[in-house]
Amino acid sequence: MIGISKLYCGQVEPSDALRYGRDSGQLPSHLLQFSKDKKPVVVWNMTRRCNLKCVHCYAKALEETGTDDIDTTKAKELIDDLAAFGSPVMLFSGGEPLVRKDLVELAHHAVSKGMRAVISTNGTLITPQKAKELKEVGLSYVGISLDGGEEVHDKFRAVPGAFKKALEGIENCQAEGLKVGLRFTINRRNVQEVPVLFDLVEELEVPRICFYHLVYSGRGSELIKEDLDHAETREVVDLIMDRTRALFDKGKPKEVLTVDNHADGPYVYYRLLKEDPKRAEEVMELLQFNEGNSSGRGIGCISWDGSVHADQFMRNHTFGNVLERPFSDIWVDPEIELLHKFKDKKPHVKGRCATCRFLPICGGNFRARAEAWYGDIWAQDPACYLTEEEIAAE
Repeated sequence: MIGISKLYCGQVEPSDALRYGRDSGQLPSHLLQFSKDKKPVVVWNMTRRCNLKCVHCYAKALEETGTDDIDTTKAKELIDDLAAFGSPVMLFSGGEPLVRKDLVELAHHAVSKGMRAVISTNGTLITPQKAKELKEVGLSYVGISLDGGEEVHDKFRAVPGAFKKALEGIENCQAEGLKVGLRFTINRRNVQEVPVLFDLVEELEVPRICFYHLVYSGRGSELIKEDLDHAETREVVDLIMDRTRALFDKGKPKEVLTVDNHADGPYVYYRLLKEDPKRAEEVMELLQFNEGNSSGRGIGCISWDGSVHADQFMRNHTFGNVLERPFSDIWVDPEIELLHKFKDKKPHVKGRCATCRFLPICGGNFRARAEAWYGDIWAQDPACYLTEEEIAAE
């Protein structure tokens, strides 16, 4: 996760993170990426059920009806373990988390245990009453996924009217004072919609937007040939920086982040070297705090069936199951070789990643993409768009 607004526009300084000692339990949410202890933010795909049929769904979601493997009682035991372990954030995802009747109850339980509870949703099921309930339990954030304007979004979601219902969900959250933001996954089918999303965050007065690079997992693996090439990626990251700066200069700053490609950090650094060398050095310090990809260390995933993974994309590698053993025991078990290696990926990555000058601040980028592309989990990330000259040691 790279904070474009934080880094490029100077909305965060190195001293901001240092003021809290960089402990995840003490840092405010917008500084969590700079924590030093990397207690895992846990994504819980609490259901595989969903009311939409998105073409890029990493969970390969199923029909809305059905049952879930982890019931309310077991879910509360899971949350108790995560809270005691020190996980700062519980991200309720799916499928579509709002198809579960106990979502509000479980979010309240997480908050009562001192965790921050957030949800990742398609937004279509957030009625005024549901928004009110989520606000009352102390939910920290609602991330609503959009794929572009109405025509493009509804095509991606395979359900007519999904766009309008998502906007209603945004409005209902805002009416209750819930912090809401947008999530957008970039690929060739919708890259032209990036300006549309910036227009929406301005017009709707949405404070936050995350632009996700495509990860080849679930149905997203079927879009592998529709990922942007390196030149196209550089172009869209430049556009995101330009539009973020334009909003900042207009006095309408937004929190803008890019996610799932840590090459973005060095790319921002190189651009600032030309535009503002002093800020570039401050950005380098923040990137060193960030440490890059944190799969298996600062982020973890629990699937709908209780399986534990390094992140929500790497479901072909399972380290245990919370229905059999607490997450806290699984996460620190040195006998789980691959998970142990994920705690420090730098000695294990291969190819251009192994000799890249930015390895300490990138962490080897995404292992799921490397494995999907090369069949080797430790191969270089094919989506790294930095040139050979840019990654060469100083």
